Amino acid sequence: VQTCALPICGACLARRDKAGLRCLVHGGMSGAGARLNVFPTRQNLQVMKVKLVGAKKGHSLLKKKADALTMRLRLLLRNILKAKEDMGAAFREGNFALAEVKYAAGDIKPTVIESVGVAQKKVEIRVDNIAGVKVPVFKAVDAAGGGADHTGLSKGGQQIAKARTVFSKAVDVLVQLATLQTSFVILDEAIKVTSRRVNALDSVVIPRIGNTVEYIKSELDELEREEFFRLKRSQDKKRKDVAAKQLAAAEAALVESSPMITGGERDPDLIF
Repeated sequence: VQTCALPICGACLARRDKAGLRCLVHGGMSGAGARLNVFPTRQNLQVMKVKLVGAKKGHSLLKKKADALTMRLRLLLRNILKAKEDMGAAFREGNFALAEVKYAAGDIKPTVIESVGVAQKKVEIRVDNIAGVKVPVFKAVDAAGGGADHTGLSKGGQQIAKARTVFSKAVDVLVQLATLQTSFVILDEAIKVTSRRVNALDSVVIPRIGNTVEYIKSELDELEREEFFRLKRSQDKKRKDVAAKQLAAAEAALVESSPMITGGERDPDLIF
């Protein structure tokens, strides 16, 4: 018999179970692991078995989800690297085109600012679902109506149109890169959360429920053995009582029949 180490349970006796190291009140740690604090009944055994099946199924689903998110994350990483290379090339071409414009037409900044009334590109947002994780997807859309026509300028109209087209492509690449990087950050956080849940189920929840099931089984077996022993003792006692009653009845019958056998009281001697 072992006493619990916790102060609240210092006076209680820890009933010896299968491992012999747990307190029935607190269900502390032992060599076989921790368990839930439940009363050992058949109903609780069925409940724990259902929980164990659910925990194993949830662990399997979360493991598959983590694998799917990891594969998608690797694909996003390759796409991000490609998008960054495209962005570098687009900005390189854009800066070269802007240098050509400045060389041909001079400083066109005031003219461009005056001619711009509304945005020529807008960003649309939709939500994509990746293994239960919602990620935003951005898409650059050309607004209705064309841009300002600079062909009437004295010089540099062709270079300005070329620069406008190059920077428009650069904006498309930037929006695509924003989508990829946002999805990468969200998926990375989702993978961390899913991995923590998988580890918690694998290392804490499933072993604890399994230990609880084994504990309830051992306690029920103990109760069955105690009940069998009690019934056996009860039957032995009943047999002894029946045998004693039969022996007493036999002795009583023998006592009652003894005068008839011996002729009753002794007759006095007769003198002839």
